Amino acid sequence: MTLKIGVIMDPIDSITYKKDSTLAMLWAAQDKGWQISYFHQQDLFIEAGVAYGNATALNVFRDPERWFEFGDQETLPLSDLDIMLMRKDPPFDMEFIYTSYILDKAEKAGVLVVNKPQSLRDCNEKVFATEFPQCCTPTLVSATAEKIKAFVNEHQDVILKPLDGMGGASIFRTGSQDPNLNVIIETLTEHGKTSAMAQKFIPEIKSGDKRIIVVNGEPMPFCLARIPAEGENRGNLAAGGSGVVQPITDRDRWICEQVRDTLLKKGLIFVGLDVIGDYLTEINVTSPTCIREIDAGGNLDIAATLMDVLETKIADKQ
Repeated sequence: MTLKIGVIMDPIDSITYKKDSTLAMLWAAQDKGWQISYFHQQDLFIEAGVAYGNATALNVFRDPERWFEFGDQETLPLSDLDIMLMRKDPPFDMEFIYTSYILDKAEKAGVLVVNKPQSLRDCNEKVFATEFPQCCTPTLVSATAEKIKAFVNEHQDVILKPLDGMGGASIFRTGSQDPNLNVIIETLTEHGKTSAMAQKFIPEIKSGDKRIIVVNGEPMPFCLARIPAEGENRGNLAAGGSGVVQPITDRDRWICEQVRDTLLKKGLIFVGLDVIGDYLTEINVTSPTCIREIDAGGNLDIAATLMDVLETKIADKQ
């Protein structure tokens, strides 16, 4: 089946070739003989109630010196596409939301948007995890200093973090005796104006913050455990962590089972769960990464699995 697939992403010339997950998806789509159209967010627009895009034809290569080539440009209704991958990295700002509104129109016109635009808006990657309290360490979301301090006093050793961060940015480990606790809370909440998340510290972080990829509700059999650097509490690769590929555990599978029906109901086809020890900490829905590392260590082809799923969904619609 020859399909037309679009991708909205950060500039392809600035990606990291050796580990970019979106590039792997584009390879998998091209391997199937699909036509690829490339977009930036600003290439999308609505005119007379119809969603359009200024599309650039794209070819991709497994070559670290030359991994892409642009072709012709054209303006087309997004309904000309079969599939649209929304792979724009955070920040999750108002422009991201505006893009999701345009993708709503594309979806209503019959395009399979991955992931579902409404769910991209609804499912903050940190707050979404709280829908599954049976999977989580004790967690609080609040902008109120008194509530956060009470939580810290109860649990003693906690992690405080912003709701819109990525890559381990602005994550603090603190406790009731920390002389900097007040200023950390003031900084994260902007003096009570912005909600932040508090979680009981999970000591198993020393063994890694696991990224588990879930495709159409099914977990991939291997995950990437991101091990904190010496003296660090954050496993994020962007914060200096190192990645170790390992099989997922029975507990990991149980967590995936707990979230599966909700992911499917919300049209979240490609998701990255973050698990530390026995606990779910985040559900990444915007542009989950790490598939290249997991593929290499687990002898998988996650992007090809995803494209097979999308092809089946298109066939079922027809």
